[in-house]
This record gives sequence, C-alpha cells and structure tokens, in this order.
Amino acid sequence: PLFYGQTGKSYFVIASKGGDPRNPGWFHNLIAEPDVSVLLDGKQTPLRAEVVTEEALCKRLFDKAAATYSGYTGYQDRTERQIPVIRLVPRNSP
Repeated sequence: PLFYGQTGKSYFVIASKGGDPRNPGWFHNLIAEPDVSVLLDGKQTPLRAEVVTEEALCKRLFDKAAATYSGYTGYQDRTERQIPVIRLVPRNSP
C-alpha cells in the first residue's frame, strides 16, 4: 500500500522505496505522465502530480507523513537521496 496524505484540496505521496538509494519506479512514471486518475472514496478523481521543490513545504508534508507512519524517518536516514514528496493537485479534465 502507498501512504497518501491530504493538504487542502490536494493530496501527497512519499517516494521512499524503503530508503533505497533509487526512487521507486512509479515516481518515474509520474514524471513521464503527471496526469493521473486516483480512486478516492470509491470515486475516480483526476489529479496532476507535481514534485514538491519548495524546501519548507516538502519538510512539512514529509513530517506530516512521518507522524502517520514513523518508518519514513528511518527511510530518510538510510539513504543519501532526498526522498521526494509528490503533490497530487486537482485537474479539470479526466
């Protein structure tokens, strides 16, 4: 399962891959095709994936995820890469 959190009208996911030195495959898929459809509460929701680049926002969202699942902190400690945070923002068309 993939953790997701909510921030305002957007959602976010953490590309941790358990602290592996490489990003997960799905991260590269989102970079190649950022328009996604996600099943939320039984409803298909069209979203657009954006890698969070603003450092303070990235830290805030990562910390929010780590408050739900403490393993993320250990994953970050295990790797030299900065684990990406991806925001999923609403889009108008499917």
